[in-house]
Amino acid sequence: MIFSYLRTVRFQDTDAAGVVYFSNVLAICHEAYEASLVAAEFNLKDFFRNPEVALPIVHASVDFFRPMFCGDRLRVELTPHQLNENTFEIVYEIFPEPNLTHHCLAKALTRHVCINPSDRRRQTLSPQMMQWLAPGADPRDADP
Repeated sequence: MIFSYLRTVRFQDTDAAGVVYFSNVLAICHEAYEASLVAAEFNLKDFFRNPEVALPIVHASVDFFRPMFCGDRLRVELTPHQLNENTFEIVYEIFPEPNLTHHCLAKALTRHVCINPSDRRRQTLSPQMMQWLAPGADPRDADP
């Protein structure tokens, strides 16, 4: 599944040099992740406050190829991949919108592990998450 998220760079996203501050790229990617969950009809309040399941990020990285400035229109393409029964990663590619040059501005990755929040032990991803992660899945097809 590839999910596209459109976003305009805000002044608050930039640093003193006027370009997107490095950590804000991950914040923008997380916005895309949340939007993809909403498109798949996840209830975000229940998802992020679930006392039985948490999906913390255990790894994050970003590569920057071109600067992004306040007012730039971006398209974040999110592609999740299940790694095993309790781990998945999401690849994010950020492009200008419209992408007339076909240049990727940045590429990010987050890796998530499914745990029980009370004992912090790994556990199997829920059927809803596995459906969201399925290759070729439409995010609107996930069962709540």
